[in-house]
Amino acid sequence: MGRVHKYDRDNIDTDVIIPGPYLKIHDHKELAKHAMEGIDPTFPEKVSQGDFLVTGSNFGCGSSREHAPIALAQVGIKAIIAPSFARIFYRNAVDGGYLLPIEIDEQTVKKISDKDELKIELAQNRIINITKNDQYPIKPFPELIAKIVDAGGLMNYRP
Repeated sequence: MGRVHKYDRDNIDTDVIIPGPYLKIHDHKELAKHAMEGIDPTFPEKVSQGDFLVTGSNFGCGSSREHAPIALAQVGIKAIIAPSFARIFYRNAVDGGYLLPIEIDEQTVKKISDKDELKIELAQNRIINITKNDQYPIKPFPELIAKIVDAGGLMNYRP
């Protein structure tokens, strides 16, 4: 269970998720201090462990920097909930075991508000909105992705 941080816009790219000057940082906790700095410099102060980021389509577009899912996970984000993701961000998030890229339709994005309390039930392919006493379907992970997620990342996955 976690709280929603909603940024209702499409095409949030890796350059605003973690701006270029911070790519030299190797300490993940230090990297987290700059998560989403290109959109909201106070973002890290707002997030608690297990929270969710809800956004528009094509989240994580831009460069292939693995720093983006690392920074978001380290700041406390458990999952990004969006209609679609840039494939490289999606795979970096899943393969590294950093966070969950949860795909929902655009109508569902509109139903979720900033600060709502959510719970994700992957086995049932749904999101429970505790604040609004509602539930929404999520797009199931493809079989291989589900196995990688269950293993906690590609390095732990054994076919």
